Amino acid sequence: MTESAHLSGTGMPAEGVHDPDADLAPVPAVESGADARATTPVAGAPTLELRGVHVIHKTRTGGLFKPGTVHAVNDVDFQVSRGETVGIVGESGCGKSTLARVLVGLQQPTRGDVLFRGRPLGYDANSRRELGRAVSVVFQDPATALNPRMIVREQLIDPLKVHGIGTEDEREDRVERLLGLVGLPLSALDVLPRQISGGQRQRVAIARALALEPDIIVADEPTSALDVSVRAQVLNLLTDLKDELNLGMVFISHDISTVRHVSDRMAVMFAGQIVETGPADELFANPSHSYTRTLLSAVPSLL
Repeated sequence: MTESAHLSGTGMPAEGVHDPDADLAPVPAVESGADARATTPVAGAPTLELRGVHVIHKTRTGGLFKPGTVHAVNDVDFQVSRGETVGIVGESGCGKSTLARVLVGLQQPTRGDVLFRGRPLGYDANSRRELGRAVSVVFQDPATALNPRMIVREQLIDPLKVHGIGTEDEREDRVERLLGLVGLPLSALDVLPRQISGGQRQRVAIARALALEPDIIVADEPTSALDVSVRAQVLNLLTDLKDELNLGMVFISHDISTVRHVSDRMAVMFAGQIVETGPADELFANPSHSYTRTLLSAVPSLL
């Protein structure tokens, strides 16, 4: 993956092709007038909304004139606004990461509509740049999400330079405050990613995702590559930052207990479709779909 993917939702790792039929008070912004966000939000509209979205991938199977296809996302409606956490849960290959790619503008849907602040999302350079300011990504594995040859300071400053935010001194000041937000000492600024632990690397990745003061963070399996002992710390950090900064968050995981812990609403995906959605506690207590009940039955219990 390219270095930082400029932070702005341009480096979501691709999801493997699977057959779905198989079973802060905010950090003060320093902006130039030329870089002001152009899209005026529609009153009452969610920040991101999908309407009847389909994503169909071609495969190497099938004939010359009729190639095989995989329906990775199948007629999905979804929305997320600032101040709420929406969890997406499902087994590997069900379309979660493809859905995330659609949300951050990396995957154009085959059919359906993607709305950003109430208006159709464009896929030109200016629209992608604007979306990148509003939607950030926290990837699954911080070891590959961070550039191994850049020190932490450079990785946090890089998106500010790309978007032309602030002077050199203002960028330095913001980077130091970002590090404080995620609970790392200033000494971490001058180390390479390999010189810190996995949990600390993920905190750096979270700080990088916050650098542009986004409205929404898409967290794709952000704790699955971490030791069990630090997963709860990272989950609590994400929850605290969401509340403190009034962020919206899309939390993607195959672990339904983890999703329940951090989410206000949950969406259960199976074979490319959202088969059930609702408030997290209610869905956990009274699942209506058989697949949701199957996921819940697989949760370990001490009783």
